[in-house]
Amino acid sequence: KRTVTQIEKNGYPDSIYINAAKIFQGIHIEKNEDKMLVQYGNNSESPMMAFKDEHSRRVSYELAFNALKYQDLLEQILLDSSTYPCYSIPDELTSLLVVMLYDLQDRKFQERKIFGEEELIAEVQEVEHYLYRYIIKLAAALARCRIKHDALSIEYFVPETIWKQEQRASALPVYVWINTLKISLEDVIKELEMKGFTKVESVSDFDHYTFAVDQHCHDVLVFPSSLREELLNLDLFADCKLILQ
Repeated sequence: KRTVTQIEKNGYPDSIYINAAKIFQGIHIEKNEDKMLVQYGNNSESPMMAFKDEHSRRVSYELAFNALKYQDLLEQILLDSSTYPCYSIPDELTSLLVVMLYDLQDRKFQERKIFGEEELIAEVQEVEHYLYRYIIKLAAALARCRIKHDALSIEYFVPETIWKQEQRASALPVYVWINTLKISLEDVIKELEMKGFTKVESVSDFDHYTFAVDQHCHDVLVFPSSLREELLNLDLFADCKLILQ
């Protein structure tokens, strides 16, 4: 788990980019022909790679949906920097180009670190090297965009409907399944209390490090929304004894 966290800070394994691009290909916004400046081709027949584990699946979907949120901005950066159209990269790899561009800007345009045990994929290497050739122009195009719109960060460019959905989602409590094949409710409660959590009767009693047992499903725990990221770092999640809903 610590290795995965280290990889995330410096980019992702090639397989995650491939799967994220495949997901993005199926969900990206199709524009009218008169506004379609970026072509995505059709690679619907190519299969996704097998996910290494549940964490890899979650990260792939997160990356794809982040690219979807900023699709307009990412396309604009590609066009303004003259990185697109790119005749050496076929349209079937445009989704990969967009997904990897999102991750590149998220890393502040720092190069990705490749770990020795990582399996390299030719398409990912090709797109990555292409982006690195234009890295200064890409960063400048993003900066111009932010200056033009007086935006402190790219969050400004999220469509209002998505922003409102995220605001609502971030306020919802976090629901967690207990994997009863590995641990009992009683043992989960003991472990959580040892780590400083307090069991309360209901969601209305939530403070910060608190949790409640769901009133209808006794193998489900509920936590305050503010604890989502902290929860994922617990050994209970790393060992799949608790599973995020």
